[in-house]
Amino acid sequence: MTELRRPDARLATSWAQTLADFGDEHPAGSGAWLLPPALRRDLTPAGCHAWVEALTPYADRSVALGEGPHGPLVHSTFWWIVDTADGVEEVVGFLDLRHELTPYLLETGGHVGYSVRPARRREGHASRALALAVGEARDLGLDRVLVTCDVDNLASARTVERCGGVCEDVRGDKRRYWVAVP
Repeated sequence: MTELRRPDARLATSWAQTLADFGDEHPAGSGAWLLPPALRRDLTPAGCHAWVEALTPYADRSVALGEGPHGPLVHSTFWWIVDTADGVEEVVGFLDLRHELTPYLLETGGHVGYSVRPARRREGHASRALALAVGEARDLGLDRVLVTCDVDNLASARTVERCGGVCEDVRGDKRRYWVAVP
């Protein structure tokens, strides 16, 4: 069963295995780019705890956020995509639900970023996680969410379309989809 879970250091072993599966890639939706470089690859339990502590404040709208490389940072809720089978919880990916859009996010990033570890792709986790994120967007007061993907990422395009995404256009190397929030 696919679930969205707030980052939790109790899942450190599975989290580390998932990050290792991505290799040198920084998984979309993980928040890795917000972390100091040394922390991005610290796959120890202490590193997991530090990762959780670093990302948690982004969901708190009372916390002032600074500037990023593409303009102001926005509040985001970070989730781990977790599959539970036979009582075993496994982190299979990451999802970031951004609470609002900046000009940069409107153009290329969207409200939702996600990725599923290579070893667990093609199992429906991305579609289920995106559908769950659209439900969470309702709690943020959003009536629709923007999801983008690379033009050549047909698997991601199909995922967004399965979740009701309607392609508005292509800008540069990004397809831009709007998904209505029920």
